[in-house]
Amino acid sequence: MHRTLNHRRAGVRARRARRRGRFLAALVFGAALFLPAMHSNPAVPWPKFDVEGHRGARGLMPENTLPAFRRALELGVTTLEMDVVISADSQVVVSHDPWFSGTFCSLPSGEPVPLEKERSYRLYDLTYDEIARFDCGSRGHPRFPDQQKMKVAKPLLRDVIAAAEAYTRTHDRPPVWYNIETKSSPEGDGVYHPPPDVFTRLLYEALDEAGITDRVILQSFDVRTLQYARAHDLGLRTALLIGQEEDAGLTANLERLGFTPDVYSPDYHLVDAALLEAAHARGMRVIPWTVNDVELMRRLKALGVEGIITDYPDRARFLLDE
Repeated sequence: MHRTLNHRRAGVRARRARRRGRFLAALVFGAALFLPAMHSNPAVPWPKFDVEGHRGARGLMPENTLPAFRRALELGVTTLEMDVVISADSQVVVSHDPWFSGTFCSLPSGEPVPLEKERSYRLYDLTYDEIARFDCGSRGHPRFPDQQKMKVAKPLLRDVIAAAEAYTRTHDRPPVWYNIETKSSPEGDGVYHPPPDVFTRLLYEALDEAGITDRVILQSFDVRTLQYARAHDLGLRTALLIGQEEDAGLTANLERLGFTPDVYSPDYHLVDAALLEAAHARGMRVIPWTVNDVELMRRLKALGVEGIITDYPDRARFLLDE
């Protein structure tokens, strides 16, 4: 397997360099052709209280897969939360990790991905046809004992959107929103993903083709993709993700971003009345992650958050009823 991948990577990198050159040239000489109009007044209202299924319904189904997103929709979420990476053939793939996890993914042979070598199985080095041969559901996830085990592949973003849009139409449901995280970092450029401008543009093109840009929140810990979307007027709502380790306080976090996003999305441990007051004063919604305890859900809603991100949409249904 490793010999095959190593031989393939040299050709993939050469093709990628040529594509990147053509892509950047298009940005320089024809940028105006790519800039869409702003979607300041979407036809679909933003949910009053937003229950977001984390990676679909991670506690119940294999994460970031078509069955997980369908289960989340069956449970009534208002937003599907997910992560995306880029494949060697520039496809937008729904996956949290930019490699195949040794914790729950299996090789095309059926053997588990070796945990100590998982980062060598980079999605950015594989075409989507190659990615689709891996199984990331049959083994289950040890942290989620209620998760159903099934053979399932990492899907393309366009297939997730198509399935979700078809579900809401056929089940007489309001159109669903999408909260999509770019899994990128400065140290990962050219290794696990393309640079932020290429990454964000590929994602935007997939969203624009699907016709859902007015129902998308672009979220990231990496401020660069959010800054690109803002600078190029892509018309996507933005959310700044904040973890406990990188938290420098609301003001410093926003200064690092360089503008006020639509959503401030911290680890729920960081949420208190002072943070909510300061965020709301700046016109931001606060949607914390990842909230799986029912009593915590109640407390956060009473405190004034505008939504939650949860692995267990079934536990959060009462929030929608209220």
